[in-house]
Amino acid sequence: MDAFDVAVIGSGPGGYVAAIRCAQLGLKTALIEKYNTLGGTCLNVGCIPSKALLDSSHHFEDATKHFETHGIEIPGEIIANLSKMIARKDSVVEQTTKGIEYLMDKNKITVLHGLGSFKDAHTIQVASEKETVDISAKNIIIATGSKPSRLPFITQDKERIITSTEALSLKEIPKHLVVIGGGVIGLELGQVYKRLGAEVTVVEYADRIIPSMDAALSKELTKVMKKQKVKFLLSHAVHEVSREGEIVKVKAKDKKGQEVVLEADYCLVAVGRSPYTEGLNTQAAGVHLDERGRVLVNDHLQTAAPHIYAIGDVVAGAMLAHKAEEEGTMVAEIIAGQKPHIDYNLIPGVVYTWPEVAAVGKTEEQLKEAGVAYKVGQFPMRALGRSRASMDLDGFVKILADKTTDEVLGVHMIGARCADLIAEAVTAMEFRASAEDISRMSHAHPTFAEAVKEAALAATEDRALHI
Repeated sequence: MDAFDVAVIGSGPGGYVAAIRCAQLGLKTALIEKYNTLGGTCLNVGCIPSKALLDSSHHFEDATKHFETHGIEIPGEIIANLSKMIARKDSVVEQTTKGIEYLMDKNKITVLHGLGSFKDAHTIQVASEKETVDISAKNIIIATGSKPSRLPFITQDKERIITSTEALSLKEIPKHLVVIGGGVIGLELGQVYKRLGAEVTVVEYADRIIPSMDAALSKELTKVMKKQKVKFLLSHAVHEVSREGEIVKVKAKDKKGQEVVLEADYCLVAVGRSPYTEGLNTQAAGVHLDERGRVLVNDHLQTAAPHIYAIGDVVAGAMLAHKAEEEGTMVAEIIAGQKPHIDYNLIPGVVYTWPEVAAVGKTEEQLKEAGVAYKVGQFPMRALGRSRASMDLDGFVKILADKTTDEVLGVHMIGARCADLIAEAVTAMEFRASAEDISRMSHAHPTFAEAVKEAALAATEDRALHI
């Protein structure tokens, strides 16, 4: 039986990064993955393929709606070839997963394909179609990720009533796509197919979309997506989804109890994700789960068995690839005897619609609830020269700062390239910058980043220069 210093179960962003960091620190490392390709949900059926389709559909929308304004004239009809878009997406996924294989080889990490399950606290059985082998490890990291959540009354046939996985590989552009769930996944994939010509209706149980983010972002994104002709049914509880041939019926009740019936050819169920521990046999290792199926860990991400750790979507907290990466790095360094730290308040969140939505730190609602005295600086993207030049006028940057100390407590933005701009806010907050600190930094002109400086000026002395 092969013996390792560390065995990582799951090769998503958390798992493969943990394995690399362990190897860098001189630990003999094994990575166990039940599927044939590495990278987990993120690289195979999540972050990477969805962004590929978002980019392709964005190009199509620009060609059909904006090129003429830019002086680009294309004779004849512009056609969306979904099969080619899907093929390009698959190519991007293949390149990315092969990149992970290269990194495993480079770092001399042993990769084992098969379902990993505990035989005891130090022994893992890896079962594949070809063979079953046992390995032992001094330390084990559970990084098995998550799967799409289900609603108990919905039968997902994966043909017409689908999850995000199937939505990434449809054979046709829907005529009408009903999206159950107004969170990140539903909005991103809904926008993909709206751009390509589908009618899209989003049904959300809460009274607003992206309900975990600052309410101002939710309000602005709703307004923008309505302009894009996406329909929203907010405060609606879906209670039945049925299929008759190629027609899917979605029944929901509003907050007054009035029923709405929607008919579509596809229904995407995007109500979040659930931790995935199926087949792990955690009880054999003395590892405990909570009532939601998440692995219970302490502040160092240790389970009840101190040499077994869990990271990423399988533990409590935001289900974000970059959060999993940070946890994978932290656990590897803890195992190596170092003392790393993660500030979970500074893990940014992003919605990759267009305009993009990004945030870090506290929302205005959270500050109010906590009784923190704060001030607000906000600046509209449409006041920027760069926004006018690119025709990306929607959105704003909003900075929340402590009313007494001026320390930045939260940054919330919606607009072009906000997924990249949020890194400036994370950096500033990591160094506990004040709004004035940001306002005194030179920002290149003309850029979208100038909105961050202007919002900081507005928060500091209410003296934004360009409004």
